[in-house]
Amino acid sequence: MKKLLQINSVVNSGSTGRIAEEIAQTAITSDWESFIAYGRNERPSVSNLIRIGNNLDIKMHGLQTRLLDRHGLGSKTSTSEFIQQIDNIKPDIIHLHNIHGYYINIEVLFHYLKKVNVPVVWTFHDCWPITGHCSHFMFVNCNKWKTECYECPQKTRYPASYFIDRSKKNYILKKEMFNSLSNLTLVPVSQWLSGILKESFLQKYPIKVINNGINTDVFKPSRCTNFRFKHSFEKKFILLGVASIWDERKGLKDFIELSKLLNSDYQIVLVGLTNKQIKQLPENILGIERTESVDALADIYATSDAFINPTYEDTFPTTNLESQACGTPVITYKTGGSPEAIDESTGIVVEQGNINKLVEAINLIKENGKQYYSDACVNRAQRLYKKEDRYKEYIDLYESLIQ
Repeated sequence: MKKLLQINSVVNSGSTGRIAEEIAQTAITSDWESFIAYGRNERPSVSNLIRIGNNLDIKMHGLQTRLLDRHGLGSKTSTSEFIQQIDNIKPDIIHLHNIHGYYINIEVLFHYLKKVNVPVVWTFHDCWPITGHCSHFMFVNCNKWKTECYECPQKTRYPASYFIDRSKKNYILKKEMFNSLSNLTLVPVSQWLSGILKESFLQKYPIKVINNGINTDVFKPSRCTNFRFKHSFEKKFILLGVASIWDERKGLKDFIELSKLLNSDYQIVLVGLTNKQIKQLPENILGIERTESVDALADIYATSDAFINPTYEDTFPTTNLESQACGTPVITYKTGGSPEAIDESTGIVVEQGNINKLVEAINLIKENGKQYYSDACVNRAQRLYKKEDRYKEYIDLYESLIQ
């Protein structure tokens, strides 16, 4: 039986963890044996799970990052032990996802990948592999990644370093290591990210765009939900926002500004906030902490009237797909790959930071009514973003690489 090994910071948690899990499900139905190696946040999985290191190792790796800007260069011992496990598994395909996140040593990993020459597929969920430090650079409009990083303007942001700036050394090291493989295929999740990779130091490698997929058996319209009744929102026009981490880059400030311009007919609901953030919200925004329950999340999508994604940095947010699958139209900023997920029948694209245009888009959807968009939203999600279809593309890619 053919063997697939995926490597990601988390397993079956958050967007990248669920993507890896659903790829594994598709692989297993195609007669592959599936393994997932991860750093933290273990949740139930259909795969054989391998944890790389432990909590102490993650803390020590984090300390190296904070003090020395050596993210991806800690965890040597745990990565070496993991390499021995790979040798025992003998995978036919090694599939990388996020290899940042304080859990794996990229030097040890890529030295091994170069030596064994197993076909490697690398899904790009963000831009960390092609920069000297950051995972996204749109918000600060930095283009140093095109030539050579130095004096990083985001040194104190994830993966934060509070003292030393190693962005130039990190960039040179990544460029050398990541270009050392002879059998690597890059898989950006959007056309926008594909364009970025074609300008990066990895441009020599073949690129195949595979959009994220979602579980349309869970994310679907007409779900039985008591969310509106529970919160006394029966007569409200609900505007939903969802993020794993809420900050200025995800549009939290924009939602607060938006709340000042809307009357009592509207209700903003934000999912994924911390308890501290919830306490700081204005009274006309309902804050909900992050949930790992996709059923609970789907209920909120389905009962909402519009999904608002005022993001300033994104590659191809699955939240846009999940909302449409639940029959809810999307309003998003013109950011990265976010607009690629919708068309004029399923949502509206607004220029970044234009709160007045955001209000106009909301009013237009309210005037037309959610039902004006719902069928088109569901049809688009079913046609383009079903996990079974999108992740079958990975299986086809694996098969082509090992033939």
